[in-house]
Amino acid sequence: MTVLQLVPSLLSALLGITDVEQKEIDYLRYIFCGGELFRNGLATKWLRLASTALVNLYGPTEATIDATAWFYRAGFDGAVVPIGRPIANTRIYLLDGDGAPVPFGAVGELYIGGAGVARGYLNRPELTAARFLADPFSTEPGARMYRTGDLARYLPDGNLAFLGRNDDQVKIRGFRIEPGEIAARLVEHAAVRDAVVVARQDRAGEQRLVAYVVTTAEHAGEAEGAELAGTLRTHLSARLPDYMVPSAFVHLAALPLTVNGKLDRKGLPAPKDEAYARAAYEAPQGEIETALAELWAELLGVARVGRHDHFFELGGHSLLAVQLLSRALDLGLKLSAADLFQAPVLQKLTSKVELQQPHRNAAGVLSVRVTGSQAPLFFVPTGLGDCSYVVSLVKEMDIDCPVYALPWPSFDELCSPTLEAIASQLISAIKEIQPQGPYRFAGYSSGAFLAYAIAQRLLSLDETVSFMAFIDVTLPANPLSMSPAKIVLEMVLESLKPLDDERFEVLEHFARQCSVAQLLEKAQQLGALSLDHDLEIDALRCARIAQFRRALQLYQVPSLPVEIHQFYATEASSPIRGWDQVLSAAAIHAVPIPGNHMTMMSAPENRRVLARSISAALNPNLGA
Repeated sequence: MTVLQLVPSLLSALLGITDVEQKEIDYLRYIFCGGELFRNGLATKWLRLASTALVNLYGPTEATIDATAWFYRAGFDGAVVPIGRPIANTRIYLLDGDGAPVPFGAVGELYIGGAGVARGYLNRPELTAARFLADPFSTEPGARMYRTGDLARYLPDGNLAFLGRNDDQVKIRGFRIEPGEIAARLVEHAAVRDAVVVARQDRAGEQRLVAYVVTTAEHAGEAEGAELAGTLRTHLSARLPDYMVPSAFVHLAALPLTVNGKLDRKGLPAPKDEAYARAAYEAPQGEIETALAELWAELLGVARVGRHDHFFELGGHSLLAVQLLSRALDLGLKLSAADLFQAPVLQKLTSKVELQQPHRNAAGVLSVRVTGSQAPLFFVPTGLGDCSYVVSLVKEMDIDCPVYALPWPSFDELCSPTLEAIASQLISAIKEIQPQGPYRFAGYSSGAFLAYAIAQRLLSLDETVSFMAFIDVTLPANPLSMSPAKIVLEMVLESLKPLDDERFEVLEHFARQCSVAQLLEKAQQLGALSLDHDLEIDALRCARIAQFRRALQLYQVPSLPVEIHQFYATEASSPIRGWDQVLSAAAIHAVPIPGNHMTMMSAPENRRVLARSISAALNPNLGA
């Protein structure tokens, strides 16, 4: 026998067979591996026994098995063997959700074109239409490409790195995340031999990313528990956006596997306290420190918090920061987001807390930045009721003014609210902080329409509005009218885990004849929501979002005597975004920001550009 083809797990088993003779190995000229992720450690072990050519293959049955190949080369030091380049008569595309090629090095879904692509699935026309698509990149008549559902990215040398299935994609705090991409970054660390990242619900009911790592033999015992978690958190923070950095890092002797050699997700243990990047425990001291520690523990989903623990290293993020500020305010503990960023260690944060009577300051308005000589800047929540974007953005801004994040209104007090009614409710809170103008506002996404409605109401009261910042806000030529049921369906489906075509059709059909709560319950039964998900909270949130979306649809955008600064994402089409329908060209100041609608805010480098641009617009004479 001179050629051997097998899956990596079988190759690993072969290495454990003691009666395999060296002469039988020496006969081999080629070994082809495929069908599973191929770890470099396994490859190097085999090559110590044999000098055969080792080839890693990738390809689904729908593309006549093999589509790419990579010949193992001496000196390769990556953790996972690449899947290589396309074989003859095969084309490979890495595309984003809109079917456009992703930038070099970015993660994309892998599509296969060329002679090996099958005609489709027998007697499955709908599934065939979903997976076998017209190839827009080919000049050949009738050319098709196969959508694999696999994720990959190009390495610097042009070879492809396989990152896992698109089905494993998760949604955390509104961001769609590829756990395979995070795991690939983890195994780049010298101490990590194997890694997997999953989303799981913590004690507080929040979905969190948890990394499970197996360390290399060379680094075993060097760092464990909180020390290892801190090291790996630092490693990932330098390479990934903060929302992709896991909250916990669990050290395992080996990843649990099923009898078929696949990852046993049910066998992954819940993270214990040592899985978080934390300092040696010392009990909180004093009433304020103890109260804050209890809040942290509840929000972060950990058993206990010590006075030397770091909010963000324990898994804190902007959304939790906003919740912390709000909950602390209810207890009479006044602090700002700037305080939390400047002093994220519990003991140091306590020294910045001001005591006051417990109440909702200015009807729930959050203080993001407390000092400044200029008029305040008010940020408006997005159409999802989220103002957490404000915390990270303001941290990067160079301004001389207080900053506040406005809350979503209490929809219980507004039956079928109009945007004008919501604006009037918020103006009461604004005037508690700033009784008279000129007023300055900023809003991201559809939340900016609320900022515009607030400006409309203030102008009718003979107040002055001196600054309006719109962050990638489109005014459509023909606003799309959707029924409340359709709004909820679109919103609920967006929040779920990806489903296969058949289960998706079941859920879509079910949605036409049920309530939001019933839809969520059905989604849970189909596996799109975890069994321990709090459906009551989700249903309430969906109902509020639907109310706001409905108010947006009914809003007739007027022409106002204001100027707007439109900070638009460069990956979209029009800088003006349709606002020339109601404002003159001279009243619209378009400022390009790198990225798309999401990454202009989520990617740290893009967010810094946005922060500097808003700062410059607020202070036009600063650079003069």
